[in-house]
Amino acid sequence: MRKRKLSKICSPLKLRKKVEAWAVMLLLLLLASGCRQDDLVIMPDEQTTDDAQVSDQYLGLYVLNEGNMGSNKATLDYLDFSTGAYSRNIYPSRNPNVVKELGDVGNDVKIHNGELWMVINLSNKVEVADAMTAVSRGRVEIPNCRYLAFQGDYAYVSSYVGKIYEQSVLGAVYKIDVKTLKVVDTCVVGYQPEEMVIQDGRLYVANSGGYNPMFGMEYDRTVSVIDLVSFKEIRKIDVGVNLFRLRADKYGKLWVTSRGDYANRRPMTFIVDNDEVIDSLNLPIGDMAFRGDSLVYYAAVFGEPKAEYGVLDIRTHKVINSDFIAQPTDNPITTPYGIMVHPLTGNVYLMDATNYVSSGKLYCFDQKGEFKWVTWTGDIPGHGCFLKK
Repeated sequence: MRKRKLSKICSPLKLRKKVEAWAVMLLLLLLASGCRQDDLVIMPDEQTTDDAQVSDQYLGLYVLNEGNMGSNKATLDYLDFSTGAYSRNIYPSRNPNVVKELGDVGNDVKIHNGELWMVINLSNKVEVADAMTAVSRGRVEIPNCRYLAFQGDYAYVSSYVGKIYEQSVLGAVYKIDVKTLKVVDTCVVGYQPEEMVIQDGRLYVANSGGYNPMFGMEYDRTVSVIDLVSFKEIRKIDVGVNLFRLRADKYGKLWVTSRGDYANRRPMTFIVDNDEVIDSLNLPIGDMAFRGDSLVYYAAVFGEPKAEYGVLDIRTHKVINSDFIAQPTDNPITTPYGIMVHPLTGNVYLMDATNYVSSGKLYCFDQKGEFKWVTWTGDIPGHGCFLKK
């Protein structure tokens, strides 16, 4: 495994000079995994920074990189909190016999009951692996799958159902038995459903209708409410145009983002309580993460270069800091694409898609927004989850 010490700013990867050492290591892995001699096992690349070390009940952070659509380049990275090592593209070496590795477009990743679940959108599957080792346990075939939610012995996956850009049909949520990895039920929802939240025995689904305008239809503007006992849609909540993110805060309120129509209706953020919209914010949140009574977010409008990195109070719905992150001047964020907050330290991890076709970046800022470090990732990092001990 390639490994080197990092400064606070990590430089792009360079080829190793010791070709002989690499060849020996590759040969040993091929023999140990029982692969055919003509199989290529891709070794993860690793770089380390002491500033990434965190000593608490969390072992590390998984980052799922989408990969450019159609390139079959979804990859899985791992940040080890005990050593500070960031390993890129770990899935092939952990699963040398898996054909085409992860697949095309990694869209969501979560951990449930010690298993790592990864939604691979255009490969029409959900990949399931051991959370500690990233060794594959199996997969579930789901068409045009998008996001995950869990409760007890079941996983729920939102799906566009229809083929990408070829048709606009009502979407669905697939119910999967986590023990057998079998689909046991489906529920029809709105058009092109995205993120989901489970709360008080109900599953809430943000419907986007993202394909609709291509077929002369309006964007969807509803949140579907599914009763988990009957697994039937019991109502739709009218919220806003082209919905995307859906999260629940500590007080049980739902935060829903609207991407607008990319023309006349700008992105907004809505707060839903008791199945009714109670507030709307003129804030184009791209992604968000809760931290106590605060919401850490980045906000950006499609086609506009400047992004806002802020913090708001979830009790008052007021922005308390619209310039939260102190970016490094010599290595600024280019294209914010995902944000996470460490549950204990409050550190903020921000993913940067850069130019969408080459390596992205993962930045770390402390709870005050001060820059700590940055490292290169796979292509288009956008999703992550923390691994507990």
